[in-house]
Amino acid sequence: MRESRTLEYKESIANTFLKSVSAFANYGSGEIVFGIADDGRIVGIPDSKAACLDIENRINDSIDPVPEYTLSINEKTSVIILRVQEGLHKPYLYKAKAYRRNDTATIAVDRLELDRLILEGQNSSFEELPASDQDLSFQILEDKLIAELHIDSFSKDTLKTLELYQEGPGFNQAGELLADRNKFCGIDMVRFGDNISIILDRKTVEHVSILKQFDQALDMFRQYYEYEQIKGSTREKISLIPEEAFREAVANALVHRTWDIDSHVNIAMFQDRIRITSPGGLPRGVSEEEYMRGGISILRNPIIGNVFYRLHMIEKIGTGIRRINDTYQSSMIKPVFTVGENTICIVLPVFQEKSDLLPDEQKVFALLKNRELPSSAIVEATGFGKSKTVTILNKLVNKGYIMVSGTGRGTKYKTGTLS
Repeated sequence: MRESRTLEYKESIANTFLKSVSAFANYGSGEIVFGIADDGRIVGIPDSKAACLDIENRINDSIDPVPEYTLSINEKTSVIILRVQEGLHKPYLYKAKAYRRNDTATIAVDRLELDRLILEGQNSSFEELPASDQDLSFQILEDKLIAELHIDSFSKDTLKTLELYQEGPGFNQAGELLADRNKFCGIDMVRFGDNISIILDRKTVEHVSILKQFDQALDMFRQYYEYEQIKGSTREKISLIPEEAFREAVANALVHRTWDIDSHVNIAMFQDRIRITSPGGLPRGVSEEEYMRGGISILRNPIIGNVFYRLHMIEKIGTGIRRINDTYQSSMIKPVFTVGENTICIVLPVFQEKSDLLPDEQKVFALLKNRELPSSAIVEATGFGKSKTVTILNKLVNKGYIMVSGTGRGTKYKTGTLS
């Protein structure tokens, strides 16, 4: 078994392993195996019982606070396994620094990550911190509440109910984000021509309520992706891209993004698609599989999410991805979701009910329906040569019919949505 984000090998016992203890306690449980050489040979640890006591003393003396861990010995090989549990009392420091795993390496976290660990250890979040500006107005929020919920009055009690204000500390960061004016970045929208060198329109909405940011994004969408068609005596609204899908994608970007970095949500508009990229990867505790299924149960910004839910800007929390997929049920081209460590990207293609694929492309596309396959399996199933298969796959990717996952020998192809 190779080293990974949750597994590290050590040939001998030296203090460098304490960095990984900090990393596993901060960012997810893991194992350190002592007595394995760099080339994978089992060399064991001499006097393994005494070595376990040495490891225990080093952890207890050097990691603050001391995490939960267990030690075990393989009697046949004299290999020692140290299992470190992710802790609740973060950050776990070694020599006054917190660490995290980066693939197979262990590195010190930066100031931003340390602040996030401190908040996590306090069972708190960025949106709960006191706002830097306490002189805030909420006319946009008030108008939305009156229109959607038909409230009779708007006061600080309303803001308390929405968890945007507390006596004493005052407004929190969530409150500032929903205030008429604030210090935060917003949404950067660009409409491109035939390529990204041709910019036809651009609008940046920032330092205003995220409710206004949402509305401005919807206005620009309607300007370029919706039109009216006269049929008989009636006018029918035609959407090139399902408006419900766009609404869900933008709302998700605002509700789930990280707000402690100065970065915009980017909306890139093309003739055949819209790409929405939001800062911040998945919230801790949510896997990519759960995200793709639409099963987000842990919100990064629950206060903001609750306000969006009350205003009917999102449906039941955690169903956004499923709702986006549902709007494309009868479209040949599906949305594509890409989860990175620091970003989440959603690509919404122009709705297309009829296929524009050539017969060989249709054969490959049909083969990938509800499956994920490497190119070698596609070559075998279709009888096409490797070069032809790769050419067809690249065309399908460029047209938005399929997406790529993995790299190198692990590269696989699948349709844009998961069943």
